[in-house]
Amino acid sequence: MPIRRHSSARALLLVTVVAGALVTGGCGSDSAETAAPTTTVAASSSAAVPSGPRQPADVTVDVADMKFSPAAITVKAGDKVTWKFSDKAPHAVQGIGDIALGINSPIIHKGEWSFTFTTPGTYRYLCPLHPDMKGTVTVE
Repeated sequence: MPIRRHSSARALLLVTVVAGALVTGGCGSDSAETAAPTTTVAASSSAAVPSGPRQPADVTVDVADMKFSPAAITVKAGDKVTWKFSDKAPHAVQGIGDIALGINSPIIHKGEWSFTFTTPGTYRYLCPLHPDMKGTVTVE
């Protein structure tokens, strides 16, 4: 079966029709408020498209005021999470359950500790010195 290619004009027309339908049809909200008008700009065919693999991200969790902040984060496989400790009391990061066995920082008062997540899943952790301090890292 031959592949059918659309011209730039047809693509722009399609984007305009879809955008118009979304604006006139609304987004299905039951809210009585009126949404602000939406402006759609078609992408230029000369726009640069990133190539190659995604670069790993660095995500920070602050450890202060007797809590992990944010307590729940979502990262991609290969991303590094750094816990920055700046509380009055020392803390640590310790994984809970089989999947999180490798998460085991030393006890730290001031400073930071990092862990790179390579396998998708949900990793629960806590501070072993203060078990009410809990957090979750979801790896996609």
